[in-house]
Amino acid sequence: MLESSEDILDRMRTREVTGVFHSRKALIDAAEELLVAGTDRADIDVSASVDELDRRLNYQSIPPADLADLPITPRQSFMGIDDVLSAEAVAGSIAGCIAAIAVAAILVARGTEPLCVGIFSILSGLIVGSIAVTRIRRRLYRERTLGLEKQSEWQGLLIWVRVRSPEKEAEAQEILIRHGGQAVHVHEIELATRSEDRPLHSLRVDPWLGDERLGRP
Repeated sequence: MLESSEDILDRMRTREVTGVFHSRKALIDAAEELLVAGTDRADIDVSASVDELDRRLNYQSIPPADLADLPITPRQSFMGIDDVLSAEAVAGSIAGCIAAIAVAAILVARGTEPLCVGIFSILSGLIVGSIAVTRIRRRLYRERTLGLEKQSEWQGLLIWVRVRSPEKEAEAQEILIRHGGQAVHVHEIELATRSEDRPLHSLRVDPWLGDERLGRP
């Protein structure tokens, strides 16, 4: 699938260790060990969803080992369990605090006794915080497993680890192989950053504006 040069925001040439897994658990375990070994989380990418892969490759059938070396192969940042837990804690705390403050303000305005204000505001904060944690957990779980579904597992899950020294290169290869990675190898690849890869790329400030770039005839 050919890419329009207008969709590409930036290009970067990098050196990576890549491999193919046929077990989601093995891939996640390998990625977690890489993090423990000192690899930056931002340097670990994994397969994107099957739908995104088919769309980007125009439904071509390409072996996973070859896909790992194609710059246009869709990928996404690895999300560890600690990312999920941190997001849950932040979301639950913020939602709970807002709910507790709002309830307390309403009760105080109505002249409710301080003891009742404290009890109801705390209970409200706990309930709303729990709901927020549940919703965030479900959403992040879906995002964390996106691209690592059973269908992708059967076809082959890809992992890319950017490395900046021979020592890290050898370490990453050893970890991937030890966890069952296949076709583990090192490559240099030029990655393109597209507008759709940016956060909030689908957010449209003015719904009346089209997709055309402004300032062009």
